Amino acid sequence: MGVLSEHFYLANGVSIPKLGFGTWQTPNDVAPAAVRTALGAGYTHLDTARVYQNEEGVGEGLRTSGISRDEVFVTTKVPADVKTYEQATASITSSLELLAVETLDLVLIHAPRPWTEMFARSTGKMYFEENVAVWAAMEEAYQRGDVRAIGVSNFDIDDIENITHQCSVAPMVNQIRFHVGYTQPEVVAYCQGHDILVEAYSPLGTGRMLNDPGIAAVAARQGCTVAQVCIRYALEKGTLPLPKSVHDEYIIDNTKVDFVLSDQDMAELDAITAPERH
Repeated sequence: MGVLSEHFYLANGVSIPKLGFGTWQTPNDVAPAAVRTALGAGYTHLDTARVYQNEEGVGEGLRTSGISRDEVFVTTKVPADVKTYEQATASITSSLELLAVETLDLVLIHAPRPWTEMFARSTGKMYFEENVAVWAAMEEAYQRGDVRAIGVSNFDIDDIENITHQCSVAPMVNQIRFHVGYTQPEVVAYCQGHDILVEAYSPLGTGRMLNDPGIAAVAARQGCTVAQVCIRYALEKGTLPLPKSVHDEYIIDNTKVDFVLSDQDMAELDAITAPERH
C-alpha cells in the first residue's frame, strides 16, 4: 500500500488520509484546476481555510473533479481573529456554503490569537476565554453532525490545555508549522502523547528548504527530489504533511513519497537548522 491509500485515525475513530493537499496562497480562481489535478493524482484530502479566500474555488474543484464527495476529506479553519461564539458559528456556516458541502470533515481554530498578536506571548493577551467560546461553537457543530472532527492550529501546549481543561471534546488535531530544520519537538511530543494528530503545514518550509545542500545530499542518495525528502521526513516523524503547489508537475511529484529514509538520512536531516523567516 502506498501513502495515498494510507490513513491516520483521529481520537474519535474518524480516518484521515496521511497526505493532504494544501491550498494556502492559492488564489480562488486558480484553486479549481489545482484541486482537480491533485484529486486526479490520487490525493483524497484537501486543506483550506476561511482566511485563504479560496473555499469557493476549492469546492468547485471538488465538484468538477469527478471524484465523489464522500471519498475526499475536507478541512477548513475558523479565522484567527474570530474570537466569539457567534462569529465562529457564522464562520462554519459560511464555510459550508462556500465549499458547497453538507458536512465538513475537519474544522480547526486557525490560531490561538489574532495574527497581529500571535507572537507577543510575553506581553500580549492569551485569548484563553475567547478560544473556549469559539470551541463551544465548534463542539455544537460537531454534535449536530455538520463537522466530523474538530481541532486547532498553531496552538502551544498551554493553549491546548486551556481547551482540554474546560471543554467536553478534546482537540483531535493540531496543525503546526513543521519541516526539516523546524520541528517543534515539545509540542509534537505533547500532542502525540495525548492522541492529538499533528499535521505539518509548510513541510517544504514555504520553499525555503528546497535549496538546502544537506537535504539535497539525502535526495541524491534516494534518487528523488528535495521536496519528496521533505514530505517523507514529515511522514517518518508521524505527522501528516500538507504540501502545496499550483503547478501540475509538482502536485504530482509530491505524491511520490513511497520510499523509506534510512537512520543515516534521518540523522542528517535532524541536524539541519532552517534559516530564519523574515
